[in-house]
Amino acid sequence: MQRPDFNVEEVTKIIRGRRSMFVSQFKENDPIDDSIIEEMLENARWAPTHKLTQPWQFIVYTGAGLKTFGQYQADMYKMRAEKNGTPFSQVTFQKFIDSPQKASHIIAILMKRSEGIPLMEEISATAMAVQNMYLTASAHGLAAYWGTGGPTFWPEAREDFGLQGEDILMGFFYIAKPASDNWPEGKRESMDEKIAWIRE
Repeated sequence: MQRPDFNVEEVTKIIRGRRSMFVSQFKENDPIDDSIIEEMLENARWAPTHKLTQPWQFIVYTGAGLKTFGQYQADMYKMRAEKNGTPFSQVTFQKFIDSPQKASHIIAILMKRSEGIPLMEEISATAMAVQNMYLTASAHGLAAYWGTGGPTFWPEAREDFGLQGEDILMGFFYIAKPASDNWPEGKRESMDEKIAWIRE
C-alpha cells in the first residue's frame, strides 16, 4: 500500500476545532441521517488497539429508543434512591427522561475486557475510538459530547449492558445538529509547562 497523501492542515483544523456541545445547544426534532452515525462508528473501528483486541462495543439509541433509554435511566435513578435511602428529586427524574429525547442519537460506550492485555490499554483504545467519533462529528458540523452521567457508574446497570468482570461502561456519546451556526471558542492552557524535552 502506498503511503497516503494526508492534508495536514485539514487534520490540524479538525483536531483543534473539535468542541463539546451540550443538550442546551442541540437542535431538537431534526435527526441526523443514520449513515453519518455509521461513518462515525466505522471511523471508531480504526482507533489504535493493542494486539487488535478492539475492546470497544457500542449501543446506539435513536428514534423511540431515546425515550426507552431516558425512561430506563430515570427508573433506575428512582430505584437506587429508594434502595440506598438517598434523596430523590423529581426534577432530576424528569431530566433523565427528557434530555435523551433532545438528541438525535446516543451511543453507549462499552469497554469489553480481553485477557492478557493491561486494563489501561483497553480503556485507552476505547477512548481513542470515541475521539475518532468526536472528530467525525465535528467534520460534519454536528454538536456532540461524551458524558459520564446517569448509569455510567451505577453497579446495577452493569448486567443490563452485558458487562462482566473488568468490563466498563464508559459513558454515553450524545449527537445532534447544533441549534446555532455559532461554533464554541476553544479554551486550552499553554503547553509550555506541560512538556519536557530531553536531548542528551
